[in-house]
Amino acid sequence: MTVSIGRRAALSLPLAAFAVSGGRARAQQKEPFRFGALMPTTGPEAGYGLDFVKTYEMAVKDINDQGGVNGHPLEMLVLDTQAKPEIAINAANKLIDVDKVPLIITAWSSVVKAAAPIGNRTKTLELNMGANSPDIAHLGDYVYTVFPLAEVDVTALAKYTYGKLGKKRAAVLYINNDTGIGGAKIYRDVFTAAGGEVVAFEGYDPKATDFTGVLLKARVGNPDVVHIHGLSELPQVIAQMRQLGMQQQITSYSAGYNPKLLSQLGPAAEGLIVTSLAPTSDSNPNVAKLLELWKQVGRFPNGLPYLQYAWDSTVVVAQIYGWVDKNGLPMTGENCRKALLAIREFDLPMTGKLVIRDDHRIDKPVYLYVVKGNKFVLLDTVA
Repeated sequence: MTVSIGRRAALSLPLAAFAVSGGRARAQQKEPFRFGALMPTTGPEAGYGLDFVKTYEMAVKDINDQGGVNGHPLEMLVLDTQAKPEIAINAANKLIDVDKVPLIITAWSSVVKAAAPIGNRTKTLELNMGANSPDIAHLGDYVYTVFPLAEVDVTALAKYTYGKLGKKRAAVLYINNDTGIGGAKIYRDVFTAAGGEVVAFEGYDPKATDFTGVLLKARVGNPDVVHIHGLSELPQVIAQMRQLGMQQQITSYSAGYNPKLLSQLGPAAEGLIVTSLAPTSDSNPNVAKLLELWKQVGRFPNGLPYLQYAWDSTVVVAQIYGWVDKNGLPMTGENCRKALLAIREFDLPMTGKLVIRDDHRIDKPVYLYVVKGNKFVLLDTVA
């Protein structure tokens, strides 16, 4: 039977264990179908990376509990990248040359970019599930995204900030890497095109811990909103901004949708506006079931919207492998790419409909959240 996992599919995971190899009672007679995952499981971004991996494990087990991929168990091989491109290159080469996987899931813009030439050269399909650099759309025939790039949520946020919130003068601060630069440029250009003025556009080193310099430059411009496009250092930037007496409205993208940020900042997070590209448990019962699984882990997960894409990207992998197997083709990256483009539309349990476009981009609704009472509260939805 072919794999078909839609939005209404039950997330029927037993809660005793999350091992990728588990749940094969109905999918153990055939050779496993393996895919790779390049994730930061150590280093400063491991808080996100480890939760991505845990969610992949949950999704893999759920698929195997439902019979696997045409009776084949799905298996994942995870290699650590520390979110560093030089480590990602070695890890990608190992997954492709030694482990012989035809498909790799990646995240973090610098990692996606570093792995892209390898995937294109070896015809290994690379799926981005969490990076948002606009450049990802131009990385080659074997690099696709199942996660919206920055043109989607950052554009919506910049327009909303000017048009709905009435902010006219923005300072834009960003981490000086692939993630920050691309997103910050989009915010700057969209906000300016809408009629606003960007009074400061400042990058900071990814290893920085003192952000006083860029914050003082922003303060001189007297902005009425500060957009920060960062990663795990975002709470420190916001805390130092408040310590300098800067009480302006702060906006960020989906990396800011993180419960750890609230616990670290406390009252300093009040009023922060962030984006999300995935529906909540109120509108999608499958998300509630995912949260129930995380309750068994003992805590609320980091970056829930990203985890919804982690789950769904695993479902995409299963459906790609199911198509290749059903059509009697060798399980190669070239055939996985054929499958992706043949299927095109995926009805996914966590984030809804996914349409693979020829320009290597996808569209999704944008949900805007504001921090009130130390909670993320839905502010608005932008189509």
